[in-house]
Amino acid sequence: MEYTIIEGNYAKIGVSKVADTVYFTFEGEKEQKCAILLYTVNDNEIRIPVPDEYCIGALRSVGIRGLKWKKMNYNYEIDGKLLFDQHARKVIGREKWADAGRLNQNHPVRAGFDFAGFAWDGDRFPEIPREQMVMYKLNVRAFTMDAGFSGKKKGTFAGVMEKIPYLKELGVTSLEFMPVYEFEELIAEEGKKQNLEGWSENAKEGFLLEDSQPPSYKINCWGYVAGDYYAPKASYSATGEPSLELKTLIRELHKNHMECILEMYFDEKMNQNIAVEILRYWVMEYHVDGFHLLGAALSVDAMAQDLILRRTKLFAEGFSRRLFQEETSYPHLFVYNDDFLYASRKMLSRNHGNMPELLGQLKRQHPVFGFVNFIAGNNGYTLADLFCYVQKHNEANGEDNQDGLLWNFSCNGGVEGMTRKRTILEFRRKQMRNAVTLVMIGQGVPLLMAGDEFGNSQQGNNNCYCQDNKTGWVNWSALKRCAPYAQFVSQMIAFRREHPVLSSSKPMQMCDYASKGYPDLSYHGENAWMLSNVYPDAVGMLYYGAYALREDGTEDDFIYIGLNFYMEPQCLALPKLPRRMRWNLAVNTADKDMPFCDPPKLVEKKHQIEVPPQAIVILVGK
Repeated sequence: MEYTIIEGNYAKIGVSKVADTVYFTFEGEKEQKCAILLYTVNDNEIRIPVPDEYCIGALRSVGIRGLKWKKMNYNYEIDGKLLFDQHARKVIGREKWADAGRLNQNHPVRAGFDFAGFAWDGDRFPEIPREQMVMYKLNVRAFTMDAGFSGKKKGTFAGVMEKIPYLKELGVTSLEFMPVYEFEELIAEEGKKQNLEGWSENAKEGFLLEDSQPPSYKINCWGYVAGDYYAPKASYSATGEPSLELKTLIRELHKNHMECILEMYFDEKMNQNIAVEILRYWVMEYHVDGFHLLGAALSVDAMAQDLILRRTKLFAEGFSRRLFQEETSYPHLFVYNDDFLYASRKMLSRNHGNMPELLGQLKRQHPVFGFVNFIAGNNGYTLADLFCYVQKHNEANGEDNQDGLLWNFSCNGGVEGMTRKRTILEFRRKQMRNAVTLVMIGQGVPLLMAGDEFGNSQQGNNNCYCQDNKTGWVNWSALKRCAPYAQFVSQMIAFRREHPVLSSSKPMQMCDYASKGYPDLSYHGENAWMLSNVYPDAVGMLYYGAYALREDGTEDDFIYIGLNFYMEPQCLALPKLPRRMRWNLAVNTADKDMPFCDPPKLVEKKHQIEVPPQAIVILVGK
């Protein structure tokens, strides 16, 4: 093979191509002996030393002119040690999910070349305002492994794309993906380290000494580990071209006015400058709309203030106080934590609940920050299991049921797990309706976990990180079985969309600050305009629609929400409406036959409403 070596391009870390020259830029000190190892289709190795003088700072860079790269893979060698390119855009060797056999091969995972262009066809970022967002979180594999997906599309980006029409009809605007970058899904099982004397600490090297025993593995289904952040996961591809397949999925989401939000987990070893660079890369190369930032020592402020990420949505557990004052033309920061989850669960389960805490979470909003509201996620019970189990059942994880959250604030209605008792089943269904109603009436951005809209269960396992089976997969057959509940979820999403006062990005002031005649938000007890108990478990909330405009410029309606977490019915006062207006019942979560009224039904009593036990009612003033 004829080629020419030239000094490289230090401005772009990783592998890039200009005309007939391929540039390799990677971390390496000037004092280190560095080389590029090229592998041909016949597995022949070509070693190309990098001259010592090709160095700026701690970057080494070399260009190879005339390289026949299309049928090659590569790795780096530094001071005799084999290293995988952490900036590789394609990973060779992990195309098959959880393939333990590849770790016994006599060569490591390798980096591949990916210079393929992509026709974005004028693609634009949807930039959906936070008051219109409805988020839906999923794991690519678990979401698409059900029997309803065709063989090649199981566990892949292509499988997710098949569900875009379903998600759009449900009312979802923003998909949050658990890690889709390349990560090692094989975990050597704890307690079996005696078999690992010959196992390399770096799983990418994949070497076993001749006398060592093959280790036993669990599967990391979620990917919350340090990974190869520039490469989409090869085993998530149905076509063998993961980058093209993921880009096609994102392009299709954008065509449907939907967003792609990626979870990014960075551990404490991550160089924070590189972390920012990684986010930039996914925005520019894959048109990603946002990131949920997870892990340790995150440089969240730097990410929030980066100019390229300025219109990219960033979700984190918190931000520094100095960012609270920096109002911008496009708010893109979101607080994403468990505060809403616990406040809601404690009231629903009647386990140390605090109504003022819940009311505070329902109305939490900020001019600069948005908030994400959810009651169930991947870390803990599914929404259905939240009302079926009190004790976690993680025995199948192989950790003696010691893993997973200890405090779930769940309730089972009197029977642990499955039951045929109708009263308990109906109690559980009502609680699920209560839960999704709370999520949809909160001022923050509502989020559903995949399958929660139709009662997906994990049989009480609240930590399914290693359950690559029917326990951890979304069971789509439950959609038909739980059709009435799925319809209710869709109706509640539509109700939220139709009444913008419920999702206003302006924080509620609890007063009539614009002199419109009513406060923007007010609370009511047995008597209108006052709460007789400091810590009541039943409250009426009145949203005045004049403080929010619909897309056509008209004012929203009066919305009254009656919350009752007592075991008995409670009477709540209804504020007097303007002349010729009456209250109409839109939602009653205790009504098992028609919890959502379409059209709303006229309420006979003008000044009082009886809210059933442990239920939520919503009235519309018309």
